[in-house]
Amino acid sequence: MKLSEIASKLGCTFEGDGDLEILGVATLEEAESGQITFLTNLKYKSKLQTSAASAVIVANNYVSDGKHSMALLRHGNPYLKFAQAIELFYTAPEMPAGIHPTAVIAPTATLGKNVKVGPHSVIWDDVVIGDDVTIHPNCVVYPGAQIGSGSTLHSNCVVREYVVLGERCTLQNGAVIGADGFGYAKQADGSWYKIRQSGRVVLGDDVEVGACSTIDRATIGETRVASGAKIDNLVMVGHGSRIGENTLLCGQVGLAGSTIIGRNAMLAGQVGVTGHLSIGDNAVITARSTIWRSVPANEVINGSIPACDSRSWLKSSAIFLQLPQLQKNVRELQAKIGVFESQQAPTENL
Repeated sequence: MKLSEIASKLGCTFEGDGDLEILGVATLEEAESGQITFLTNLKYKSKLQTSAASAVIVANNYVSDGKHSMALLRHGNPYLKFAQAIELFYTAPEMPAGIHPTAVIAPTATLGKNVKVGPHSVIWDDVVIGDDVTIHPNCVVYPGAQIGSGSTLHSNCVVREYVVLGERCTLQNGAVIGADGFGYAKQADGSWYKIRQSGRVVLGDDVEVGACSTIDRATIGETRVASGAKIDNLVMVGHGSRIGENTLLCGQVGLAGSTIIGRNAMLAGQVGVTGHLSIGDNAVITARSTIWRSVPANEVINGSIPACDSRSWLKSSAIFLQLPQLQKNVRELQAKIGVFESQQAPTENL
């Protein structure tokens, strides 16, 4: 594909040979001649000098230092354009049309147009599936569930009873939506009585759930994930939680029950949130933070135990590295104070 054609499809302006043939996309380090790459962080600008890429997508205000010869594509959001460039060269293989003969479809299930169901998948009673849904092999959809148009379930997914998936949702391999929440009441003999989880899970439109992630059904009411939210692999969403629009939950995040997260928030890897807390709109929780209090909107939170605002955590981290020397200094001062006090002690009259 010619560079000028790529620029037109991506809505970029370009500088260089418009007839340059581009064969694919790659990172700065791995790109070869004939490939296009991207630069979003200027601290990696020096890598352009050694990259073999033929073209690079950069920001509109990028200033070339003249130390590389590759063509430029300019846009206000170069990372987005790189993501879209990948789609120009790579198309994922599609599952064959129709219902595989080994799939089991209950007679009371309702399937829309152009639905694909792979081998050994099971669609139980009263399930409603919209148009253009793809269900890969070995998936199970429990009774009464609803799957919106354009959604995709990759292999080994489970959608439990009465779960609702919006349109264009994607469940990666092994995701479980609507499993029982973790709820037990202690009995007089010390054993645990299981609390029936009678609620459901509702996913909005354009929600993606990563591989082997779980979203538990509510004890009563709903666990809800709003439209546009993206959930990474190995994430646990506890029963009765609510996740706002366009929020990101990165790998190994764990939300205890009844957690409420606002819109456009981001929880980095291995963040843990104790139950019945709220995290405000646009909040950012950095990796491995433990959240034990509610977080207001727009805050950036760092730290393991306890988590605190980002500036305080950075100051504390700097002090932490100095603790051995500070301890030594304190001990030396204590010794000097002890000597001084002994010298100043009043002499008893003989």
